Amino acid sequence: MTNNDVLRRIRYTFNFDDSKMIAIFGLADNVVTREQISNWLKKEDDLAFQECSDTELAVFLNGLIIDRRGKKEGPQPTPEQSLTNNIIFRKLKIALDLKAEDILEILERVDVSISKHELSAFFRKPGHKHYRECKDQILRNFVNGMQHKYRNIIQTDEE
Repeated sequence: MTNNDVLRRIRYTFNFDDSKMIAIFGLADNVVTREQISNWLKKEDDLAFQECSDTELAVFLNGLIIDRRGKKEGPQPTPEQSLTNNIIFRKLKIALDLKAEDILEILERVDVSISKHELSAFFRKPGHKHYRECKDQILRNFVNGMQHKYRNIIQTDEE
């Protein structure tokens, strides 16, 4: 998954408008313009498309954590210069305050079944003997499951 895909899907899942996206970046002390947001959300074949860098997505995810969970005491986390699927997955887990059971339930919504042990391997430090790299397919399925869970809740709330 590209950073732009992740950004697009989160925006769609939670029904964020441009103002909300800008505000989330702002929570992580980063100023972005409506034009930047618009260009990141465009499809790759659009002439105005701009690639969302790892640092920009990390800033957005940090802002999402603050938006959903509140600002933590002390120094704020610095955005990563390089993101992996494991880091993106972990940041989404933190932002949504998910436990292992919640993540497994979200994955079940898209007919993906993994064990708790397999799941915990994604959240270990890279040098750990049980660390496992999160492949695009797992992250994509998790984000799709998030859409099923959170998009349906949002639509139900609006009805």
